[in-house]
Amino acid sequence: MSAKTSTRAEVTIDGIRVSAYTVPTDLPESDGTYEWDSTTIVVVEATGGGKTGIGYSYADTATAELVRSKLAGVVEGRDAMSVQDSWTAMVHAIRNLGRPGIASMAISAVDSALWDLKAQLLDLPLVTLLGRVRDGIPIYGSGGFTSYTLEQLRDQLGGWVEQGIPRVKMKVGRDADYDVVRVRAAREAIGEEATLYVDANGAHSRTQALAQAERFAELGVSWFEEPVPSDDLAGLHYLRDHAPAGMDIAAGEYGYDLVYFERMLDAEAVDVQQADATRCSGLTGFLQVAALCQAHNVPLSAHCGPTLHVPVCCAAIPARNLEYFHDHVCIENMFFDGALEPKDGVLYPDLSRPGLGIELKRADARKYQVFGKS
Repeated sequence: MSAKTSTRAEVTIDGIRVSAYTVPTDLPESDGTYEWDSTTIVVVEATGGGKTGIGYSYADTATAELVRSKLAGVVEGRDAMSVQDSWTAMVHAIRNLGRPGIASMAISAVDSALWDLKAQLLDLPLVTLLGRVRDGIPIYGSGGFTSYTLEQLRDQLGGWVEQGIPRVKMKVGRDADYDVVRVRAAREAIGEEATLYVDANGAHSRTQALAQAERFAELGVSWFEEPVPSDDLAGLHYLRDHAPAGMDIAAGEYGYDLVYFERMLDAEAVDVQQADATRCSGLTGFLQVAALCQAHNVPLSAHCGPTLHVPVCCAAIPARNLEYFHDHVCIENMFFDGALEPKDGVLYPDLSRPGLGIELKRADARKYQVFGKS
């Protein structure tokens, strides 16, 4: 009896194209520890088999240069159907550069483009390729910058609730006493039923964070993100143990590799683990974090980049919610045909299009371009 074997033709990755665009914010923005007036998006396009996949990261132009000079040559010529082979090769290629930071963000953009390319070659929505476990992912509107006036804060957060998004997040950490005023104004704007989150971006000491947690709890805050710096695992663990009942401690958006997340989870530092596929080495890295979270029985929340995260969040068993971040929502709607719009506080993947279901609006993006050929 002879064994029957099946073969398929390898689909070669023909090219990696990278470009970057810097978009001014509509207003000056700040959080507890940082100020900014623009956002840069690095876009990678991977071609093969007559198709083009798109991936991106919110990063500096140095990330785009690293893709061009270091990663493109590593990936080109490999099999487009073997995304994890390309991912492993990229991780090896940046060994002497250091894994955290721009190297992982560069890998993230390429990896996401390769997943999009593979799904398009198979003529499948990306969520179908990854293995859908839910129809959509709940979102929370995110902004409420410390630079906003009380009126701007009320308008933004209240506006999201009026649009049907029942969860919102605001920045805190500049002024402890005034933050209580701001949180009270936010609560008045969104009503008693909406869920309110705060994010200090690591601005507080442990004792100050605990004091703020107790004040915020009186206003119905149920999520305190980075109350202390995310590298202070002992401090996060302390806050998790001592925060008021019903308040989740969240962190993890600055994780670049699996070891970072393993340490945070082993330290029992968070109630909700955050991860960002534009930083943590792409969709491949995000799925690895999801497996860790599942093993630790800790829910996973996706940080920013909403359109990119929807398919992988709908395929990740421990995924709880997704950040609908003001700046990134604006950019994705400007730059991508097919950017997703929420329905009753949930983002659903577009099952009518293959891959991520997005196309770059080149003409609209060109005036913001700061890297790559137009």
